Amino acid sequence: MCVQTVGLIQAEIERIGIATVSVSLLKEVTCVIQPPRSLFVPFKMGYPLGLPNDLELQHEIIRQALKIIEKNNTPILADFA
Repeated sequence: MCVQTVGLIQAEIERIGIATVSVSLLKEVTCVIQPPRSLFVPFKMGYPLGLPNDLELQHEIIRQALKIIEKNNTPILADFA
């Protein structure tokens, strides 16, 4: 699915009152699309949660993404720490 389409879908879901967050691999594209909330991760394409079987890292990415969902000053583009 195209990144632009995902941003549009997020925006529409937000309009009906449901908060959304995405995990982004392409910061430049995400800055142009400006989805409501996004967490930028520095991994290669196809690995938005890092390497397979690295459960600790994957859980931390999900935790950070879920923290963003609590914020309402959208759009938010946060970097994975």
